[in-house]
Amino acid sequence: MAVILIHTTTRTLEAAKFNLTDFPLTIFLNQIARFAVPLFFLISGFVLETSSDLVIGFFSFLKKRFSKIFIPYVFWSAIYYLFVYSQNRENFFAVLLKGNASYQLYFIPSLCIFYLLFPLFHRIYRFIANKYILLIILSSQVWLLYQDYYVKEFKFDDPVHIAILAYFLFILGIVAARKKDAINRFVHKWKYILFVAAAGAGVYVFREGVSRFLTTGNYLSYYSQWRPSVLIYTVILGLILFCIFENTKLQFSQIQKVSRLSFLVFFIHVIVLEVSWTIIGRFLFTLMSGNIIGKLVFDLIFFGETAAISFLIAFFLHKIPKLHRLIG
Repeated sequence: MAVILIHTTTRTLEAAKFNLTDFPLTIFLNQIARFAVPLFFLISGFVLETSSDLVIGFFSFLKKRFSKIFIPYVFWSAIYYLFVYSQNRENFFAVLLKGNASYQLYFIPSLCIFYLLFPLFHRIYRFIANKYILLIILSSQVWLLYQDYYVKEFKFDDPVHIAILAYFLFILGIVAARKKDAINRFVHKWKYILFVAAAGAGVYVFREGVSRFLTTGNYLSYYSQWRPSVLIYTVILGLILFCIFENTKLQFSQIQKVSRLSFLVFFIHVIVLEVSWTIIGRFLFTLMSGNIIGKLVFDLIFFGETAAISFLIAFFLHKIPKLHRLIG
């Protein structure tokens, strides 16, 4: 949902010619959703360690895990490459390697790198879980994020570039998987402070993105989620969300059913967004952007429409037996 919110609000800002000051709610929603991809890396490490089955052997592990993510990735990359963004000048293999068949796919190759490295992390768990080592890893990650965002972007191409900016979150997820009880106790004790801290971090991320864009004129200033502030925001928010879902019956409700559709929704929502924008979105934006109320309401309508249609399509596609193995 946060990924969809990022992309719908980004389309609004593009249509507004990056006039952030006239669209304060749009840029606010865009910034507070920036935890989406960093949290995905953290969750990936968490889930891999929780359900680790390396006893089956390294290559069997890769085959089992890669089939769930890589096959749908290749399929949807081909769809975007051939039919949606067909003006791509690179060959399909290069596009697949970099994850740029469509803009939401960019981090999947980086995630595959971590899948390859996971057996190593799992083997040296005692080392990386040491609090001093974890602090060193965190410090190095914050420094790299600061350099990339504030000083000069690294020359490494994707997927290596993103992997360099996300390794701490993946490792943290692995460590968190074995410390669920301790995390629960910690969040229970400090939950009110964590809620305030998450709100404060979200506001800081918002103000940072806006002020840096107004200073530099570079839209990547607010489009990037690879910043020290977003890392801190993601970890705090991750703690809160873990506590909420772990200590309620939400995981057994309709939310669980909806979450099973989320990976397919991740792949298809950009197609829905493009079609929706072409048919009605551009017209609605022109109609509603002339007044304050219209600007406030448009993003909620565009986001709600894109999300609802994407989940509805995913729901019906999942009714087709075994199709999920291909499409996610």
